[in-house]
Amino acid sequence: MKFIVSSSALLKQLQSINGVVTNNPVVPILENFLFEIEDGKLTITASDLETSMITELPVEARESGRIAAPARILLDTLKNLPDQPVTFTLDEETYTIEISSSNGRYKLAGENATDFPRVPVVKGSAPIEMPSSSLSRAINKTIFAVSTDELRPAMTGILVQLADNQVTFVATDGHRLLRYRRSDVGAGQTANLIIPRKAFNLLKSALPSEATTVRVEFNNSNAFFSFNQMRLVCRLIDERYPDYENVIPVSNPNKLIISRADFLNSVKRISIYSNKTTHQVRLRLAGSELTISAEDLDFSNEANEKLPCQYDGEDMEIGFNARFLAEMLSNIDSEEITLELSTPNRAGLLMPTTPDDNESILMLVMPVMLNNYV
Repeated sequence: MKFIVSSSALLKQLQSINGVVTNNPVVPILENFLFEIEDGKLTITASDLETSMITELPVEARESGRIAAPARILLDTLKNLPDQPVTFTLDEETYTIEISSSNGRYKLAGENATDFPRVPVVKGSAPIEMPSSSLSRAINKTIFAVSTDELRPAMTGILVQLADNQVTFVATDGHRLLRYRRSDVGAGQTANLIIPRKAFNLLKSALPSEATTVRVEFNNSNAFFSFNQMRLVCRLIDERYPDYENVIPVSNPNKLIISRADFLNSVKRISIYSNKTTHQVRLRLAGSELTISAEDLDFSNEANEKLPCQYDGEDMEIGFNARFLAEMLSNIDSEEITLELSTPNRAGLLMPTTPDDNESILMLVMPVMLNNYV
């Protein structure tokens, strides 16, 4: 069985799904791409059992067939070939793959395609359609706060809450919480899905820069995303997500409005002088001035800066982890941010002062207890 394809077109498709392939998979066959030829179309699948990505491209082929091709050697070969048509000759009895180019011939040892795990198929779900830009933005705004603690599996994914007239994305690691909500995407149904971090990272990389529509479907165990010639199927995390709404403080009488860039840059500078274990910075709010300070008693390092701000509330001091604060400020786009506080031992709420249309961003960060509290 033979097929002819552009080396650069094939490389582009393989690179778009290669992130699924792991170095030491549970089953050795998963070190391969599954190639399936039918009706002049090559379908390529990569899987790690939890997540699968499938892509398609047209090829010149007269026959149909299937084979598993080793991912790493195939990618390395194509990366080092100039753009040209290449001919693949597949032997389905010995599982050998021969690549012929204008430069030479390359022979690889493939594997039996029947050993490759089957990709789940969706049944019975009403599809939801979402602009790729909205999905990409939702992932970018939440994924950095996903937990890496495997002992709390629910928090290693992003909670996607579907409702009739909105979609909400939630991520937390126990120290901070992100809630991103879009009101211009209606699901027409109600459901809670926990999508694994890896699946959303792969999706983020694969989403095109040009506007396209992403079709989302799901059942009890899997979620399915499809756009252009790409499909991603991932197993949902079957756990109960923490009741995050109860963590968000409702009454926050102290409100700070400040330039996001000034605040972020100041936090970055002051954090250089913070303790390398706690990364603690201290915010002192009084009148129309914010004082940011940090000290590392082990090395006698200390620093402080004063910034102008709009502050409405009682004078107070509160401590935060500078790394968390900087990361959250970096993920807000507006020129000014609002920080809402109640007491020094309760979470602070960070949000854009002027949110974009159809979206709502709420960031919660837990305080670090300052040593002068009783």
